Amino acid sequence: MEKDSKIYVAGHTGLVGSAILRRLQSQGYSNLILRTHQELDLEIQKDVNEFFQREKPEYVFLAAARVGGIYANSTYPADFIYNNLIIETNVIHSSYRYGVKKLLFLGSSCIYPRLAPQPIKEEYLLTGELEPTNEPYAIAKIAGIKLCQSYNRQYGTNFISVMPTNLYGPNDNYDLMDSHVLPALIRRFHEAKENGLPFVEVWGTGSSRREFLYSDDLGEACVFLMQKYAGSEIINIGTGEDITIRGLTQIVAEVVGYKGEIRWDTAKPDGTPQKLLDVSLLHSLGWKHKTSLKDGIRLTYQDFLKIYGQ
Repeated sequence: MEKDSKIYVAGHTGLVGSAILRRLQSQGYSNLILRTHQELDLEIQKDVNEFFQREKPEYVFLAAARVGGIYANSTYPADFIYNNLIIETNVIHSSYRYGVKKLLFLGSSCIYPRLAPQPIKEEYLLTGELEPTNEPYAIAKIAGIKLCQSYNRQYGTNFISVMPTNLYGPNDNYDLMDSHVLPALIRRFHEAKENGLPFVEVWGTGSSRREFLYSDDLGEACVFLMQKYAGSEIINIGTGEDITIRGLTQIVAEVVGYKGEIRWDTAKPDGTPQKLLDVSLLHSLGWKHKTSLKDGIRLTYQDFLKIYGQ
């Protein structure tokens, strides 16, 4: 990409898209095309087609998606598969149709089998059953990968797919019903501290293990790969380090300053037992994460306070 290349960031107001946007701006890319959901609904094929025909972006970061945690995925399975499928097909097909030079598709680590060997290599895709609690979302993301690979094979496009691990950071969703585990914990501990609650209840046993990547690190990795990588092989983006949900919970409580008891609702699901990505391929290309988990949580809590106040 050149500094004046025409770059479209789909989903630029979300956790991932805003991180990519910050990285592009910090590196001096100025010819950026941005549309909010109100300005362009990516689920309307006609509108997406007209947008690409009119704007003709050279590079596309496809970060727009319907996302959420276990509760949201379990409650709205039809929305998660439909919304994501239609966004992907509209943007990827229009990118091909109107000559986009390169597209980066954001997948998810939930595409891998529930009981995949750890750490998870890219080659484990489609080698086993998915985690039931987010299967519709995972299937939609797998379809996006296959779309990119198929357009590359049939039409010679340069569409790459990256699989980030669990993400957190500025512009995250802190809704208690729809959010992922880390932002939900931040909000719950903050509200418990503010209201003087004696305990906070957390879903599951706390034994499952998760890997977490700060969103600005992901933004840096995505721009790096757009500049440096070409090929149909998917690439994992993560830290190569994981932690139990119990350990994560303790760090969040410490950062927020909550001193009460943590209780575990073991009747609720834990989800996948472990999900740690093998990031050997990414490291071999010359990129590694910079932000430690505790530092990232501190930065994220500062972002939360801007929204919800002291």
